[in-house]
Amino acid sequence: MRNNGGSVETVAPMESVTQTPTPPPAPPIAVADGTPSFLAVAGALIRDLPRLVKLGMFALLVVLIIWLYIWMGRVSTDDAQVDAHITAVASQVSGYVVSLRIDDNVDVKEGDVLVQIDPREYRAEVDQAIASLDLVQAEARSAELQIGLTRATTTHSTGSAAAQLDSDAADYTLSQAQLERTATANLLQAKAELAAKRATNDRAQSDLKRYEPLVKTGDVSKFQFDAVDAAARVAESDLAAAEQQLAAAQQNVEIARVTTNSAKAREARSQSLLLESKAREQQVPITQAAYKSALAAKERAKAALDQAQLNLDYTTIRAPISGQVTQLTVHLGQYVVPGNLLFTLVPLDQVYITANFKETQMDHVHPGQRARIHVDTYGRDFDGVVDSIAGAAGSRQALLPPQNATGNFIKVVQRIPVKILVRQRSDLRLVLRPGMNAEATIYTR
Repeated sequence: MRNNGGSVETVAPMESVTQTPTPPPAPPIAVADGTPSFLAVAGALIRDLPRLVKLGMFALLVVLIIWLYIWMGRVSTDDAQVDAHITAVASQVSGYVVSLRIDDNVDVKEGDVLVQIDPREYRAEVDQAIASLDLVQAEARSAELQIGLTRATTTHSTGSAAAQLDSDAADYTLSQAQLERTATANLLQAKAELAAKRATNDRAQSDLKRYEPLVKTGDVSKFQFDAVDAAARVAESDLAAAEQQLAAAQQNVEIARVTTNSAKAREARSQSLLLESKAREQQVPITQAAYKSALAAKERAKAALDQAQLNLDYTTIRAPISGQVTQLTVHLGQYVVPGNLLFTLVPLDQVYITANFKETQMDHVHPGQRARIHVDTYGRDFDGVVDSIAGAAGSRQALLPPQNATGNFIKVVQRIPVKILVRQRSDLRLVLRPGMNAEATIYTR
């Protein structure tokens, strides 16, 4: 132990000190601040609150979480307008307006008569078309009857000609047979008979010539001479008769030949008539073609009548839909021509919202989702539902769509049109009209 200027130093003997390893320095221990943290204070305050206050705060927290969930599950845009399928009504025929039953901004119902064009000219065309149709119908009926008449006439004529040909052919065959019989049998028999009678007559005349001198000398009696003379006379008479029979037979042959030629001519004529009747049978297809032509003319006349009736109906312009009349450009006494715009009809009960959302907002949008529409005119909200989404961005549907392949390209967020159906309120004063500005919100959750 050493005392050096007031400090006492004790020195231990070296032999009694044991060498031990020095432990690493311990990390510094943070000394707790005396001020409590915010969370500790808040937790202490919450623990000290009454049970009802705690339940109220918990309910408020749940509502806040739900509100945040809903707010994050919706998309909105102020690029939205009220829209509708506006119907433009134009004249389909020309004429003077003789009756005008509408005015600007009036409500009409589907089927109401709105404009009447002078129908007298078109009614006359209908009458003319009816008369033309009656005429072609009569012609078609006549052509149809002509088919049956021609078929029956030609069939009867052909049958009669064929029967007449058979009859004339039989007559010709009979005449030929008669001519053959007359020329061969009767004529040859008459010639043979004539030759026999001539021989008999020659012998009888020779006997008479021999008996004439004998009767004068008395070598034969008068009785014998008279017998020979009578036989000669008979033989001469028989010869004359045979000659007459031969002449008659020859005449009969000529008659049979003439009859045969006549029968042949009749057969040829019957053959010609049969061919002519068969040729007339070709008139049946001709009459059938005429009937088809008449039917075509009938259909054409019907079409002309339908067109004339349609033009007459076009003179009465009716409301194609229910709506409000706008853009009235027709006046009483005005001459209108086909295609002239007369007025437009706006169906105020069938309006919808066309909302143009950014393409970055369309990830979770699909038809059927609930929507809310705030209309600037009334400052009120309307309920709606997403009906459909356009097939292309609005820029692609423009009259002059952009072409990004040329010039400098600047990426611009595109807008996609979304059609939202509106559930209109029962208050008739809250009428949505096409063109009104609106704000659309779609709830995607």
